[in-house]
Order: sequence, then C-alpha cells, then structure tokens
Amino acid sequence: MNIALDLRFISDHFPGIGRYTFSLASACTILDTSHRFLFITTPEGDYRHTTANTRYDLTHLLDAPRVRALAAPPPFSIAGQIALPALLRLVSVDVYHSPYYVFPYAGLSCPAVVTLYDIIPRLFPHESSLRARLFFDLSVRMALRSAQRIITSSWRSRDDIVRVYGVPASRIDVVYGAADERFRPAEPESVAAVRARYRLPETFALCVTSDKPHKNVDTLAEAWRLLTADRWKDAPWLILAGHRRRGLLTFDHPHIRDLGPIAESDLPALYGSATLFVYPSRYEGFGLPPLEAMACGTPVICSCAGSLPEVAGDAALLVDPDDPQALAAAIDQALADPVLRTSMRTAGLERAASFSWRRAAQETLAVYERVLGF
Repeated sequence: MNIALDLRFISDHFPGIGRYTFSLASACTILDTSHRFLFITTPEGDYRHTTANTRYDLTHLLDAPRVRALAAPPPFSIAGQIALPALLRLVSVDVYHSPYYVFPYAGLSCPAVVTLYDIIPRLFPHESSLRARLFFDLSVRMALRSAQRIITSSWRSRDDIVRVYGVPASRIDVVYGAADERFRPAEPESVAAVRARYRLPETFALCVTSDKPHKNVDTLAEAWRLLTADRWKDAPWLILAGHRRRGLLTFDHPHIRDLGPIAESDLPALYGSATLFVYPSRYEGFGLPPLEAMACGTPVICSCAGSLPEVAGDAALLVDPDDPQALAAAIDQALADPVLRTSMRTAGLERAASFSWRRAAQETLAVYERVLGF
C-alpha cells in the first residue's frame, strides 16, 4: 500500500498540528510494515533550511527507508488544491491522509483520511471572528463529507463531532496522541541551565498554554490571587509559558510571570523544573501539555473539562475550571504536601507511559487498512 501523509502543515503557524504530524510521521518510519509512505512537503526551498518550520528537522523523515518525498504547492493555494490530486495519481497513491481539514475535496484518485482534533471554533464561537468561524464550519463540513474515515484525538471530540455535525460515529476513529520521547525526567544539569536561563524561582507552579480565552488563564490568575491573598511576601510563584497572539500576558500580581514562547529544546527541563503543573483549560480535544508534564515527572492539576479526564485519568487532581476557589485549594494542597506530590509524580509517569506514538502510528495504519479493506 502506498500511503501519502501530508507534512505541509509542519510549520510554525500550526504548532499543535505540526507536532502531531511530525510525531506521527516519525513513528510511521519505524513501524515494521511493508507499506510505503509518501511524505508531502512544500516546495519552498530545501526542506532542510525552510523558514516556515523552525521547530522540526524533517531530514531523517524524508531520508528514512520506505519513504519517498514529494513536493506540492502550499495547501492554502489554488495551485495546491488543483495540483495535489494529479500528483497523487501520478505516483499511484492508495490512501491520502490530511492532518488538517483543508485538502482537495474533489478530484482525488484515492480515498482520503482526515484528522479533526476538535471543533473549538463551533464550541467557543466568541474566540473567532465571523469570517474565521464561517471558514472553519464550511471547510470542516466539506472535509467530513469528502473523507472516507475521520480520525480524532479523544472520545470527547468524537462525541462532539457526532453531535454538532451529524457524522455517524462509525465513521470516526479515536487515536490518542502521546508525549514525545524527549519528554522525560530531566538531568539536573539541564534543569539548572533552564532555571538560570529564565531566572526561575526555586518553587513555582507552571502552566504552558496559549492565550486563547478557553485556555482559562484568567481563572488561574484569580485562583493565584486567592491563594496568595494573605502571604504576599512569601507567596509561591506562578510561571506561564507558551504561544502568544497579542504579546506577553500581564497581571496585577508580583508573583505571576509570563515567559511567552519557549524553545522546544527547553520544554522538558522547564517542566522538570516546576514544583507543580497546572492546566485549567475549559476544553481540550486531547490536552498534550499535562501529559508532557507527567512524562517529565511533574505533578499535575488540570480541569475536569473536555478530554482532560481521559488523558489524565487518576494521575492528576481534577478541578472545575470555573471554580477559582477549588483551583486555589487544589494548588495549595499540592504545594504544601510533598508526600502527595511524590505520589502524583509516580502516578503521572505511569500514566504518560501508557501513551505512545508507536501505538498511535499502528492504530492510524489500521485506519488506512480499514479504508482499503485489508
């Protein structure tokens, strides 16, 4: 079977989707299978030096055995919509997998599989412009109609897609992602270097998240104010990090600091530096940061919303994302109890180890085979 996986979404513009696509492609290259992979890239210069992707080195992917690289026009261009079907036909592709809901909806000579991680623009419409919501809704409807199989990242996402778009549940496959293998307990030297680089305090809670409203950082800040109301001088620190659309976040609190975007290479040690990881999101299609924190041995508190209970299981303290007092109480409990944190660390490491990209690749390969009746 010739399998085409679209790598054109591995770019800084799609940090989460890029990570999913890169991790899946990497795992596919080490599977024990006779199937062949065609990895589709953009023609914007040499893939080893592209400026559109500063996070991931595609060299080992495109040079792997049973892999052939094919350059196609950018996916959002008219040329990309027209040229890709012809290219796939030319190289006799059996199944095409798009990790994003924008792909050629007509003219493909082979079945298509699409990954739809969540439908947040439909569930949180106030976070997007009317134009963005209309584009999302139309594109998703066309993708769901055109694809033979749909992959999503959690049972919660599957249920929401079924409820909102009326897609039969039988057409949707749930495939969990995983933390990358580099997310593991960091060496003391790496932790010390990251602490020095970012001027981190000895004890702090960490939240790695974007500044989108549903990520619920304001409630976390309110919980921190409640937590530290009577102890301003010796209050613990809350450190925020992650992609920002509107510049660094600012708070009227002397013990909350936003680092903004963090180098990918620093993330494991940053997780490992934290006393606690807190993730109060109101919705996640999967929720990778808590799993990465667990894999690094950091105790996790996260919300009981979206797919987070699926991912965290019993290894995290779960709280109502709209209850800052409950969030403050959970943080206070964990910070004050080292025995609890040790138990959470052990449970988190075990939980994170139950997810793997190899298994995700195997389950995704089974979706391709199901499409073709293998």
